[in-house]
Amino acid sequence: MTYELYYWPGIPGRGEFVRLALEDAGADYIDVGKQSAADGGGVGAVSEFIHGGELAQPHFAPPVLKAGDIVVSHVANILQFLGPRLGLVPEGEASRLWANGLQLTLTDFVAEIHDTHHPIGASLYYEDQQEEAKRRSVVFVQERLPKFLYYFERVLSANAGNEPYLVGTAHSYVDLSLFQVVTGLRYAFPRSMERLEPEVPEVTALADRVSQRPKLAAYLTSDRRLDFNESGIFRHYPELDT
Repeated sequence: MTYELYYWPGIPGRGEFVRLALEDAGADYIDVGKQSAADGGGVGAVSEFIHGGELAQPHFAPPVLKAGDIVVSHVANILQFLGPRLGLVPEGEASRLWANGLQLTLTDFVAEIHDTHHPIGASLYYEDQQEEAKRRSVVFVQERLPKFLYYFERVLSANAGNEPYLVGTAHSYVDLSLFQVVTGLRYAFPRSMERLEPEVPEVTALADRVSQRPKLAAYLTSDRRLDFNESGIFRHYPELDT
């Protein structure tokens, strides 16, 4: 199976959560947005696939994954689909539902991270809502950031007896996603994370361990890995990192 990932080029964004699973598993995939227009890729190809009207079941926005005749959208939905196929989720309905629930919690977390710099609307520039972003970020840093991190610390601590994994006794796609969130937060809110990480040692250990997985480590140091930047979800504005 050669998977096709449709996501905007130039930003890690939500597409990166899918890329991490594909890369960690050594899956064969085409990152359509990163390809040149001459090779059938780029922004135009992504937009045409999503909005061009050829799909009987049109999707709202990328990321979208095509696997043969199956087309799946939304990060949590895609990872729920890929998990069993890539060996990135345990056997058993209960474990897979638990994994999906954790991933949906991360989806909520990512939405709140995004809204620190775009609290009014995604169609407005950051500069058009900077004062509101400052107010939003104070609440995020003081309340929401620790609330989410403490929750995942509690999940890892409750899974005592195993090398700290979020789901069962083995590495899963949720571990990869938490790694991406922690890494993005280290970029966007370095001062806040420096204060908080000593309080969530299991989360920190998991993120660091994930980064050392052989296939993933190779990906993270390759030119396929996109740098965080001020066009994506995780943006570093020093005035918001209070």
